[in-house]
Amino acid sequence: MRLSQFHLHTSRETPADAEIVSHQLMLRTGMIRKHAAGIYTWTPLGLRVLRKVEQVVREEMTRAGAIELLMPSVQPRELWDETGRWQKFGGQLLKLRDRKDAEYCYGPTHEEVITDLARSELRSYKQLPLNFFQIQTKFRDEIRPRFGVMRAREFLMKDAYSFHLSAECLATTYQTMYDAYGRIFSRLGLRFRAVQADTGAIGGSASHEFHVLADSGEDAIAFSDASDYAANIEMAEAVAPEHARPQPGEAMQAIATPTQKTCEEVAALLGIELARTVKSVAIMGEQGFTLVLVRGDHNVNEIKLAKLPGVAEYRLASEAEIVEHLGCEPGFLGPVASAKPIRVIADHSVAAMADFVVGANRSGYHLSGVNWGRDLPEPALIADVRNVVAGDRAADGIGHIRIARGIEVGHVFQLGQKYAEAMQATVLDENGKACVMYMGCYGIGVSRIVAACIEQNSDAAGICWPEPMAPWQVAVCIINPKSNPEVVTQAMALYDELRQRGIDAVLDDRGLRPGPMLSDIELIGIPHRVVVSERGMASGIFEYRARNSDANESLNKAELLSRIGIC
Repeated sequence: MRLSQFHLHTSRETPADAEIVSHQLMLRTGMIRKHAAGIYTWTPLGLRVLRKVEQVVREEMTRAGAIELLMPSVQPRELWDETGRWQKFGGQLLKLRDRKDAEYCYGPTHEEVITDLARSELRSYKQLPLNFFQIQTKFRDEIRPRFGVMRAREFLMKDAYSFHLSAECLATTYQTMYDAYGRIFSRLGLRFRAVQADTGAIGGSASHEFHVLADSGEDAIAFSDASDYAANIEMAEAVAPEHARPQPGEAMQAIATPTQKTCEEVAALLGIELARTVKSVAIMGEQGFTLVLVRGDHNVNEIKLAKLPGVAEYRLASEAEIVEHLGCEPGFLGPVASAKPIRVIADHSVAAMADFVVGANRSGYHLSGVNWGRDLPEPALIADVRNVVAGDRAADGIGHIRIARGIEVGHVFQLGQKYAEAMQATVLDENGKACVMYMGCYGIGVSRIVAACIEQNSDAAGICWPEPMAPWQVAVCIINPKSNPEVVTQAMALYDELRQRGIDAVLDDRGLRPGPMLSDIELIGIPHRVVVSERGMASGIFEYRARNSDANESLNKAELLSRIGIC
């Protein structure tokens, strides 16, 4: 590829509306161009990177035994009604009507379509297991699209779906796909972690997320500093304290806290550690008004809480409901002396506390020296309802928890029979009996990988692509091509040789001054840069610079080829 014949439009200015590094650099390099909120064109430069990611994904999916197909992006409502997701999926589902007033959606995911295909095509257990995949555009109507392609409404995704006669067979394919994902992200040169995850709206019995590690990541992941244990913060188990609850050492008493409504403010007023206070969160669930208690330095985990008995589909209690049940305005709530009998759910850490501080259910007051069994009944339920924090013991008993930020780029699910049962997707087993199939689902955000990689691999000069994802591996740059035709001839010869040896090279023959030309090559992140100049040609050397290096090197031809990776 010659840059004089390529569309490359870079910018020195950082766009004002681009909040994170990947969005800024994708706009500055000209990889994407915005048309509407969360909707972008991928320019020729951006598309080259996108296709590199696609190639690796496609190769590893095929290696893992998956078969490629292509499903429609526009899906009929009838399929979504069968699974109950036409309403349940919410506002992210873009709905439309055709000229006959039939309703459709623009596919945000393809469980319904693939299950419909499977129930039509698969008849016998002899056809199983079977794993289909596609790489296709999806659309989810994000309420606030942001961060460029990181959270766009339209995006490119690889999704795969496997079908099985048994849960054991599903588990085997699930592990195969888990391993394939590891190979994909390793081949792309990304630093990543696989973590246990919640199944969310997709559903199923087990799931893992794959996160590219980056400080700008929206997700928090918890991992052990001494083992392979890792989980999304939503799923990471907060281990119960090892020590038994201490005996009461203080008498309960009311403490005036006229303006102190938060645990932090109360702890500061009393001169105590935040961990001695208890936070009360009032909710309304299946069993009515409930008070959820966590330590003052902890936060309630909404995912864990929603899985407890009697709490599914819960919501925060209104101020009127709080006053009705506790006789007090928010800010001074607690489980002692409530206006009505209330159900209390306590986190393991709270259940192990003694002499703690909690709201008095009386405006302007908190209670200190509170103890279970003496001042209030034991909790109705003791459970893990909090987010883990750094320093907690790891759930596998090995090491302690550390917290890192991650960008989710892949997710694998054991769906079980959820969709197949809803859509009556069955096959005949070896005894001729109709059996509902088991399903697995495996997604990779292809376009998101590009942005996540930039978040992890960039500096003040621009992008630093890992070689497998770079638009080109090597840039051959010509200095002053008009002044000496021999410089152009030598540069062309090197460029041609690199291509013949299987190197994806680009020739910068635009005739720009050295400063702007080399800045462009750094900005777009080409891993290897070779400068061909009249001075170097006279001494038989090339000026070489790796994108991840701060220094130029003067190399002869053999040294240059070796540095690029040609033996």
